Amino acid sequence: MLLSPNVLFLSHGGGPLPLLGDAAHADMLTLIEHIRQRIEKPRAIILVSAHWEEPVATLTSGANPELFYDYYGFPPESYEITYPAPGEPELAVKIHASLQAAGIEAALDPQRGFDHGLFVPLKLLVPEADVPCVELSLLRSLDPAQHIRLGRALAAHAGKDALVIGSGFTFHNMRAFFASPPDQANALNREFDAWLTETMCSTELSESEREQRLIHWEQAPGARFSHPREEHLLPLHVCYGAAGGPPREAWTIDVIGKRTGFYLW
Repeated sequence: MLLSPNVLFLSHGGGPLPLLGDAAHADMLTLIEHIRQRIEKPRAIILVSAHWEEPVATLTSGANPELFYDYYGFPPESYEITYPAPGEPELAVKIHASLQAAGIEAALDPQRGFDHGLFVPLKLLVPEADVPCVELSLLRSLDPAQHIRLGRALAAHAGKDALVIGSGFTFHNMRAFFASPPDQANALNREFDAWLTETMCSTELSESEREQRLIHWEQAPGARFSHPREEHLLPLHVCYGAAGGPPREAWTIDVIGKRTGFYLW
């Protein structure tokens, strides 16, 4: 029987490399295909991207958002990738109302297109590009508690209206991906990954304890090494807020030689 998930966090890899046959993303492609085969195709997707920050929570509200290739220095074919998924303006308006009802300042952007935080992983997860999508920005404050609150405001839509996806990366130190020798980098990566897996999955933690650990994530071993800037971690905070508990399933795999996490609720 296929699962009917409410929330998914995925580590979306390095730019367009997952779509270009890069060997360092092989485990990621295998896992996303596994998830794709196990879950029902959602009616719609609400995706929180690490690659969009605004002063207030902002939603794409166009009917046919274009792609924009917010990366540079990649082969020419990476700028020819297509993913013609439709937008869902009515859902964007509903989410906007939910955010405002929760006391969260929000905005609609009918002009913004989909960045690679959406089209790269979704080209793997929903290759048919036939599921309507709404993209949601992070808050420029990068405040973890505010992002958990943002997720809670999405909870009414998770599963009922759409699959909520957090598109980030549980390790995002660009220099460390290519560090040589990598021993110290790998040790710090493993320490943070172990802490994060325990934080997300341990049934011995109360939800108050889990939330406080996520809010104070900087105190974890290897935290600031793993995330010199936290924009790729915060989609996970939104996912936790939307889900409200530990994930049903979790996976740790290597992406570009570093351990990274995926979580499904």
